[in-house]
Amino acid sequence: MRILGIDPGYAIVGYGIIDKDERGNCSVVDYGAINTPKEEDFPVRLAMIQDGMKCLMNKFKPDAVAVEELFFNQNITTGIAVAEARGVILCTAIQTVPNVFEFTPMQIKLAITGDGKADKRAVQFMTKTILKLKSVPKPDDAADALAVALCLAQTNTKLRQSSVKVFTNNNLKETDKNEIAKRKLKK
Repeated sequence: MRILGIDPGYAIVGYGIIDKDERGNCSVVDYGAINTPKEEDFPVRLAMIQDGMKCLMNKFKPDAVAVEELFFNQNITTGIAVAEARGVILCTAIQTVPNVFEFTPMQIKLAITGDGKADKRAVQFMTKTILKLKSVPKPDDAADALAVALCLAQTNTKLRQSSVKVFTNNNLKETDKNEIAKRKLKK
C-alpha cells in the first residue's frame, strides 16, 4: 500500500510518501514540501497547493492520503488560512484517491511514539527510526508528513472500528461523481 502523508499549511505543505508491504514494513518513497511564495495573493497560493497535490498524486499514485487535522493556536488569522489550505488539500485528494483519512496531532503522536503527548523531537526520532533513515528529514514539515503517513500505516488494521474520519469516493452522491468526471474530461 502506498500512502501520501500531508502536513497542511499555506506557506509550506509538507508531504511524505511511504510504501507499506504485506508484512507491515514501511519504507520511504519520497518526501519534501510544496512551497508558496508570501508575495503571491492568497488565492494564487491555494491554486499552487492544488497543483502541487495533483502532481504528487499523479506521479506517486497513492492508495490512500492521510492529512493532519488542524491544531488551532492563538493566531486565528493563520488558523483560518491553514484551514482553507486543508480544504483545498482534502478536496483535491478525494477527487483522485479512493481513501482520505484525517488524524489529530494526538493520534499521530500516539501511533508513532506510544505517547499522545510526545514532543516534536520524540516524534521525529521515532519516524527516523521506524523508517530506517540516517537523519531526520528536512524541512520539519516533511518529517511531520512522514509521521502522518506512518500513523495511517500503523493504525489501518483498526480504521473501521476507530474514531478516525474516513472519506471515500463511495461517500459522494452519484451526481457529485458525474460532476467530478465532467471536470476531469474538460482538462
